[in-house]
Amino acid sequence: MRRISLLLAAVGMLVAAGGMIGSNACAQTAGMEHRDDRRDTRQDARTDKAACKAGDDSRAECRQEKRDTKQAGRRSKKAETKQTDTKQADSKQTESK
Repeated sequence: MRRISLLLAAVGMLVAAGGMIGSNACAQTAGMEHRDDRRDTRQDARTDKAACKAGDDSRAECRQEKRDTKQAGRRSKKAETKQTDTKQADSKQTESK
């Protein structure tokens, strides 16, 4: 009896560990995807700022470069959102016909 309970406990632990390891790290919702995009944009800006500081640029030039990087990320995200909205609207119009 004790052997069976140990075996069941071991199998249960393997199943639980497999569930944790087997889970994917991909975004599950649009909100999660947007958050990942913002994090990537921030990291790009940090990298640009660090590279700027290592160079001969002034502090103001480094700040402006970081701002430009962030703004470019925001603009590209707005353009992607607009394209997605347009595609969804087109598909709805096609379905209604």
